[in-house]
Amino acid sequence: MWQEIKKLWTSDNLLNEAWSLTYEAISIDSEMFNDAVGALWGESKKNTQKIIFKKDKLINKYERDIRRKVITHLTVQGNESLAAGLVLSTIIVDVERIGDYIKNIVDLIEMHPKKLKADQYVEILHDMEQSIKKMFITAPECMENGDEDIALDIYSETKEIGSLCDKKIKELISNEQQSIASASVAVLVLYFRYLKRINAHLRNMISSVINPYDRIGFKPKKKR
Repeated sequence: MWQEIKKLWTSDNLLNEAWSLTYEAISIDSEMFNDAVGALWGESKKNTQKIIFKKDKLINKYERDIRRKVITHLTVQGNESLAAGLVLSTIIVDVERIGDYIKNIVDLIEMHPKKLKADQYVEILHDMEQSIKKMFITAPECMENGDEDIALDIYSETKEIGSLCDKKIKELISNEQQSIASASVAVLVLYFRYLKRINAHLRNMISSVINPYDRIGFKPKKKR
Protein backbone atom coordinates (compact mmCIF):
# COMPACT_ATOMS: atom_id res chain seq x y z
CA MET A 1 0.00 0.00 0.00
CA TRP A 2 2.77 2.45 0.95
CA GLN A 3 4.66 1.92 -2.30
CA GLU A 4 1.47 2.56 -4.28
CA ILE A 5 0.95 5.82 -2.38
CA LYS A 6 4.57 6.85 -3.01
CA LYS A 7 4.10 6.23 -6.75
CA LEU A 8 1.13 8.59 -6.74
CA TRP A 9 3.14 11.24 -4.88
CA THR A 10 6.00 11.11 -7.35
CA SER A 11 3.81 10.87 -10.46
CA ASP A 12 1.89 14.08 -9.79
CA ASN A 13 3.57 17.49 -9.66
CA LEU A 14 1.38 18.93 -6.90
CA LEU A 15 1.69 15.91 -4.61
CA ASN A 16 5.42 15.68 -5.33
CA GLU A 17 5.80 19.34 -4.35
CA ALA A 18 3.74 18.72 -1.20
CA TRP A 19 5.90 15.74 -0.24
CA SER A 20 9.08 17.79 -0.75
CA LEU A 21 7.68 20.47 1.56
CA THR A 22 6.91 17.77 4.14
CA TYR A 23 10.52 16.57 4.08
CA GLU A 24 11.73 20.14 4.48
CA ALA A 25 9.34 20.74 7.39
CA ILE A 26 10.65 17.63 9.19
CA SER A 27 14.19 18.92 8.68
CA ILE A 28 13.21 22.27 10.20
CA ASP A 29 11.64 20.44 13.18
CA SER A 30 14.97 18.67 13.65
CA GLU A 31 16.88 21.97 13.66
CA MET A 32 14.40 23.47 16.14
CA PHE A 33 14.70 20.47 18.44
CA ASN A 34 18.50 20.62 18.45
CA ASP A 35 18.44 24.36 19.24
CA ALA A 36 15.85 24.01 22.01
CA VAL A 37 17.60 21.09 23.70
CA GLY A 38 20.95 22.89 23.60
CA ALA A 39 19.46 26.03 25.14
CA LEU A 40 17.66 24.07 27.86
CA TRP A 41 20.94 22.60 29.05
CA GLY A 42 22.63 25.97 29.22
CA GLU A 43 24.19 26.31 25.79
CA SER A 44 23.77 29.53 23.80
CA LYS A 45 20.31 30.91 24.58
CA LYS A 46 20.74 34.14 22.66
CA ASN A 47 17.86 34.61 20.22
CA THR A 48 16.86 30.92 20.62
CA GLN A 49 13.19 31.73 21.14
CA LYS A 50 13.11 34.18 18.24
CA ILE A 51 14.81 31.72 15.87
CA ILE A 52 12.60 28.77 16.84
CA PHE A 53 9.36 30.74 16.67
CA LYS A 54 10.35 32.04 13.22
CA LYS A 55 11.01 28.49 12.01
CA ASP A 56 7.71 27.30 13.50
CA LYS A 57 5.87 29.96 11.48
CA LEU A 58 7.58 28.58 8.38
CA ILE A 59 6.33 25.07 9.20
CA ASN A 60 2.81 26.46 9.62
CA LYS A 61 3.13 28.07 6.19
CA TYR A 62 4.27 24.75 4.71
CA GLU A 63 1.27 23.01 6.28
CA ARG A 64 -1.10 25.47 4.61
CA ASP A 65 0.76 25.11 1.30
CA ILE A 66 0.60 21.32 1.49
CA ARG A 67 -3.13 21.36 2.23
CA ARG A 68 -3.68 23.72 -0.68
CA LYS A 69 -1.71 21.51 -3.06
CA VAL A 70 -3.49 18.36 -1.88
CA ILE A 71 -6.98 19.81 -2.18
CA THR A 72 -6.16 21.30 -5.59
CA HIS A 73 -4.86 17.92 -6.75
CA LEU A 74 -7.95 16.09 -5.47
CA THR A 75 -10.28 18.61 -7.07
CA VAL A 76 -8.65 17.99 -10.44
CA GLN A 77 -7.92 14.27 -10.18
CA GLY A 78 -10.92 13.12 -8.14
CA ASN A 79 -10.81 9.92 -6.07
CA GLU A 80 -7.99 8.27 -7.99
CA SER A 81 -5.33 9.40 -5.50
CA LEU A 82 -7.51 10.23 -2.49
CA ALA A 83 -5.50 7.95 -0.15
CA ALA A 84 -2.20 9.59 -1.09
CA GLY A 85 -3.59 13.05 -0.37
CA LEU A 86 -5.12 12.01 2.95
CA VAL A 87 -1.91 10.34 4.18
CA LEU A 88 0.16 13.37 3.27
CA SER A 89 -2.28 15.70 5.04
CA THR A 90 -2.14 13.52 8.15
CA ILE A 91 1.68 13.43 8.27
CA ILE A 92 2.05 17.21 8.05
CA VAL A 93 -0.28 17.63 11.04
CA ASP A 94 2.15 15.56 13.13
CA VAL A 95 5.08 17.62 11.81
CA GLU A 96 3.28 20.83 12.82
CA ARG A 97 2.43 19.49 16.29
CA ILE A 98 6.08 18.60 16.88
CA GLY A 99 6.93 22.24 16.26
CA ASP A 100 4.39 23.30 18.88
CA TYR A 101 5.94 21.02 21.52
CA ILE A 102 9.40 22.32 20.70
CA LYS A 103 8.05 25.81 21.37
CA ASN A 104 6.85 24.49 24.73
CA ILE A 105 10.43 23.46 25.51
CA VAL A 106 11.53 27.02 24.71
CA ASP A 107 8.87 28.28 27.14
CA LEU A 108 10.51 26.13 29.83
CA ILE A 109 13.78 27.96 29.18
CA GLU A 110 12.01 31.27 29.71
CA MET A 111 10.38 30.07 32.93
CA HIS A 112 13.56 28.45 34.27
CA PRO A 113 16.45 30.61 32.93
CA LYS A 114 19.08 28.98 35.12
CA LYS A 115 20.95 25.94 33.84
CA LEU A 116 18.81 22.85 34.31
CA LYS A 117 20.12 20.54 37.01
CA ALA A 118 18.56 17.13 36.64
CA ASP A 119 20.96 15.04 38.76
CA GLN A 120 20.04 11.37 38.23
CA TYR A 121 17.86 12.21 35.21
CA VAL A 122 20.59 13.78 33.08
CA GLU A 123 21.78 10.59 31.41
CA ILE A 124 18.24 9.32 30.77
CA LEU A 125 17.18 12.62 29.21
CA HIS A 126 20.30 12.87 27.07
CA ASP A 127 19.71 9.31 25.80
CA MET A 128 16.12 10.21 24.90
CA GLU A 129 17.23 13.40 23.17
CA GLN A 130 19.79 11.50 21.09
CA SER A 131 17.20 8.86 20.15
CA ILE A 132 14.74 11.53 19.03
CA LYS A 133 17.44 13.41 17.10
CA LYS A 134 18.26 10.17 15.30
CA MET A 135 14.59 9.58 14.53
CA PHE A 136 14.30 12.96 12.87
CA ILE A 137 16.76 11.52 10.34
CA THR A 138 15.67 7.87 10.14
CA ALA A 139 11.89 8.49 10.03
CA PRO A 140 11.85 10.49 6.75
CA GLU A 141 14.45 8.12 5.28
CA CYS A 142 12.19 5.19 6.17
CA MET A 143 9.16 6.92 4.66
CA GLU A 144 11.16 7.56 1.50
CA ASN A 145 12.28 3.92 1.23
CA GLY A 146 9.06 2.36 2.50
CA ASP A 147 10.97 -0.22 4.53
CA GLU A 148 8.44 -1.79 6.90
CA ASP A 149 11.05 -3.67 8.94
CA ILE A 150 12.92 -0.47 9.74
CA ALA A 151 9.60 1.25 10.41
CA LEU A 152 8.68 -1.45 12.92
CA ASP A 153 12.06 -1.05 14.65
CA ILE A 154 11.57 2.71 14.96
CA TYR A 155 7.98 2.21 16.10
CA SER A 156 9.13 -0.19 18.82
CA GLU A 157 11.75 2.29 20.01
CA THR A 158 9.18 5.07 20.28
CA LYS A 159 6.96 2.85 22.41
CA GLU A 160 9.85 2.22 24.81
CA ILE A 161 10.63 5.94 25.06
CA GLY A 162 6.98 6.74 25.75
CA SER A 163 6.79 4.15 28.54
CA LEU A 164 10.02 5.42 30.10
CA CYS A 165 8.71 9.00 30.03
CA ASP A 166 5.56 7.92 31.87
CA LYS A 167 7.64 6.07 34.46
CA LYS A 168 9.90 9.05 35.13
CA ILE A 169 6.99 11.51 35.31
CA LYS A 170 5.31 9.35 37.94
CA GLU A 171 8.60 9.05 39.81
CA LEU A 172 9.16 12.81 39.82
CA ILE A 173 5.62 13.64 40.92
CA SER A 174 5.82 11.23 43.84
CA ASN A 175 9.31 12.62 44.67
CA GLU A 176 9.29 10.68 47.93
CA GLN A 177 12.85 11.55 48.86
CA GLN A 178 12.36 15.25 48.05
CA SER A 179 15.89 15.26 46.64
CA ILE A 180 15.10 17.72 43.85
CA ALA A 181 13.86 21.28 44.28
CA SER A 182 10.18 21.74 43.43
CA ALA A 183 10.94 24.19 40.60
CA SER A 184 13.26 21.66 38.96
CA VAL A 185 10.70 18.89 39.44
CA ALA A 186 8.10 20.96 37.58
CA VAL A 187 10.48 21.63 34.69
CA LEU A 188 11.57 17.99 34.48
CA VAL A 189 7.98 16.69 34.51
CA LEU A 190 7.02 19.04 31.70
CA TYR A 191 10.18 18.24 29.74
CA PHE A 192 9.56 14.50 29.94
CA ARG A 193 5.98 15.19 28.84
CA TYR A 194 7.06 17.26 25.84
CA LEU A 195 9.63 14.66 24.81
CA LYS A 196 6.93 12.01 25.07
CA ARG A 197 4.62 13.98 22.78
CA ILE A 198 7.34 14.74 20.20
CA ASN A 199 8.23 11.06 20.25
CA ALA A 200 4.54 10.12 19.82
CA HIS A 201 4.13 12.32 16.76
CA LEU A 202 7.25 10.78 15.22
CA ARG A 203 5.63 7.39 15.90
CA ASN A 204 2.46 8.52 14.15
CA MET A 205 4.50 9.54 11.12
CA ILE A 206 6.36 6.25 10.93
CA SER A 207 3.13 4.26 11.40
CA SER A 208 2.01 5.56 7.99
CA VAL A 209 4.58 3.21 6.42
CA ILE A 210 3.17 0.19 8.27
CA ASN A 211 -0.56 0.86 8.50
CA PRO A 212 -3.38 1.72 6.11
CA TYR A 213 -4.75 5.25 6.40
CA ASP A 214 -7.47 4.38 8.95
CA ARG A 215 -4.85 2.98 11.36
CA ILE A 216 -2.19 5.70 11.11
CA GLY A 217 -1.13 6.52 14.68
CA PHE A 218 -2.35 3.18 16.01
CA LYS A 219 -0.52 0.00 16.94
CA PRO A 220 0.40 -2.05 13.86
CA LYS A 221 -1.51 -5.27 13.40
CA LYS A 222 1.57 -6.88 11.91
CA LYS A 223 3.38 -9.02 14.47
CA ARG A 224 7.13 -9.04 14.88
